[in-house]
Amino acid sequence: MRMSIRTTDESQRNAARVAGLLYLVVVLSGPFVLIYVPGKLFVPGDATATASNILAHESLFKAHILVGLISELCFIAVVLALYRLLRRVSVELATLMVIVVLIDAPLAFLRVANEVATLTFVRGADLLAVFNKPQRDALATLLANADSQGLLLVSNMFWGLWLLPLGWLVYRSGFLPRLLGGWLFVNGLAYLVIGATGVVFPQQLKLVSTIATPFLFGEVAFMLWLLIVGVRLDVTRKESAA
Repeated sequence: MRMSIRTTDESQRNAARVAGLLYLVVVLSGPFVLIYVPGKLFVPGDATATASNILAHESLFKAHILVGLISELCFIAVVLALYRLLRRVSVELATLMVIVVLIDAPLAFLRVANEVATLTFVRGADLLAVFNKPQRDALATLLANADSQGLLLVSNMFWGLWLLPLGWLVYRSGFLPRLLGGWLFVNGLAYLVIGATGVVFPQQLKLVSTIATPFLFGEVAFMLWLLIVGVRLDVTRKESAA
């Protein structure tokens, strides 16, 4: 029995640490992919300036593509590690959490494909010789806008949806703080509100995003807890002994 308890404790601890470490990669890469690079390279309403910026900072744009791809792969790994950690609480909810993330994954990879296509257009490859430069710039900007204004807003909805079962699982787990579970649930609702606002009332998106920002730190708090504290082993032992 003691060996079984120690094995369970170690498995839970490892799952928490792995999830926290992978989550850290996702959290750190987010501002670079979603804020820094678009803010530096994309000029709203000016296709020529956007294309020129991408060409002038091609290495940065390539890093943007690569980091985005790595971040998405780490995100998928995070949810699988969390499934391993939380499946004992509710297999159904843990499975739902994984399904939502896997539904969103193709959208993320489509964003990467759009960015690769954007780079191809601004370079002016031979197969695009039929288009003149202003047309290529416009097409590149169209792809970039579809990425940032369309696919990203839809992904916001899924970022919110997966946090709802996660928050409830954490709240019910007993080996993670209930406060974190509630915060994650509210974090998910905030993402849903932002996504819905961007689709229905885009002119209000900036205001709503500003108001919702404090609620979006639930994931950061959860990630730090997994990395620094992990799980409450005394509770895990009681569950294993039972």
